[in-house]
Amino acid sequence: MTDDFRVRYAPSPTGYLHIGNARTALFNWLFARHYNGTFVIRIEDTDAARNIADGEKSQLDNLKWLGLDWDESPENPGEYGPYRQSERNEQGIYQPYIDDLLKRGLAYKSYKTSEQLKSEREAQQAAKQAPHYVYEYEGMSQEEREAEYAKYEAQGLKPVVRIRVPEDKMYEWDDIVKGHISIGGKEVGGDWVIQKADGMPTYNFAVVVDDHLMKISHVLRGDDHVSNTPKQMMVYDAFGWDIPKFGHMALIINAATGKKLSKRDNDVLQFVEQYRELGYQPEALDNFIGLLGWSPKGEDEIFSLEEFKNMFDETRLSKANAKFDQKKLEWINNQWIRRDKDKIMPQLIEELVKAGFITEDEAKAKHDWLVQAIDVAGVDGISYTRQIVDLMREPFFQLGDITDEMKEYLTSENGRKVFAAWEEAYKALPEDADADTYMKTIRAIQNNLEIKGRELWNPIRIATTHQIQGPNLPELLVLLDKKQVLKTMDDVKAKYLA
Repeated sequence: MTDDFRVRYAPSPTGYLHIGNARTALFNWLFARHYNGTFVIRIEDTDAARNIADGEKSQLDNLKWLGLDWDESPENPGEYGPYRQSERNEQGIYQPYIDDLLKRGLAYKSYKTSEQLKSEREAQQAAKQAPHYVYEYEGMSQEEREAEYAKYEAQGLKPVVRIRVPEDKMYEWDDIVKGHISIGGKEVGGDWVIQKADGMPTYNFAVVVDDHLMKISHVLRGDDHVSNTPKQMMVYDAFGWDIPKFGHMALIINAATGKKLSKRDNDVLQFVEQYRELGYQPEALDNFIGLLGWSPKGEDEIFSLEEFKNMFDETRLSKANAKFDQKKLEWINNQWIRRDKDKIMPQLIEELVKAGFITEDEAKAKHDWLVQAIDVAGVDGISYTRQIVDLMREPFFQLGDITDEMKEYLTSENGRKVFAAWEEAYKALPEDADADTYMKTIRAIQNNLEIKGRELWNPIRIATTHQIQGPNLPELLVLLDKKQVLKTMDDVKAKYLA
């Protein structure tokens, strides 16, 4: 591995793997693997109140499903562990750094209550000022601050620790994606919390300590972290540490609305787990996500993970917002389904089992028939495997209702003639008749009755399948049980043609 390239994906176990987070993980993986570097997984679980059961497991399981691997993580720790921030806090990793900032006067304890903070914000709003923290120890010496600490602690108050913001300083960096960025200290909003009252470090502090100690060289993350970068640079500066190279990937927007993709946007499925359950392929998700804010050379759009890795170029990360286009995702998944139907077939059959159409034992016994039926039903046209349920429901496992439109085809003069001719011809055919025989039989009826088009095909299709549209009829008839078809035709005749 190349020691110069160490990147990390650091999720919070506060939810399941979101498309945006999956993109962050994917691009960091591609970056590491392309340069023969190290890919680290670190769990940022300092916000215990928001952590959900199985949140970490969901993240890691779905990353594995997407085909990503890693070199260091909680489950395979390296020399820089532990890899959960809660465990790092329990081991006291962060406290010495906080104590050092307090000792040097670069941070201080704040005892303001939530009521006081709310009152200050309301006063700032009334004065039409940008919200900012008001430093309560202005003009005091270190000894005077210590005396104030003792007074508050005697009252039983627990402090947070805030870092002093150098408001006159400009924080600048050459972003891998966005180019040169500069943000003034005054834009940060005043002194910010680096340690909460319960002793847990905040995200912007812990992430810097962890990235430094884990020797992270490059940080690729979403555009929403740009505002965090100057805060983190303050911490790096406070300790005299080297700052990693930052890259902030463009926002993902809903292509249909043009708005930022939000977890509250119910019109779009946004979690990898949801796509996995619907029967999307991991290769397709990688393919789609890999094109969100990154463009390859040329016009091709279908790429494997290995191809992405080989051609990855961080300079091709786009500054423009990435459009989440559901239709494009469906198209990409369809391409992967069509690419290897033998691999997909067990998943399709499992969908039919889950739908209750067939038992697992029946699926094994009728495997060859199911493969043929799935192919005839139109597997090439599906966007994800769950769709095979609706394609196969009728007429393979259930018969739909006869609609008024169907009745008109059946009971018309031509419909009655076609039905009678088809009934006679079908009964005379052997049970193992092939598609060519069925086609010749229907063509003979067409020639004899001089009826063609919908007036020919629809009465036959309705009489045998209760459908107007469906798979190619001759190929479909090969797969249907002849006794069941005859019963269906008898029922149609008795109800509509008696």
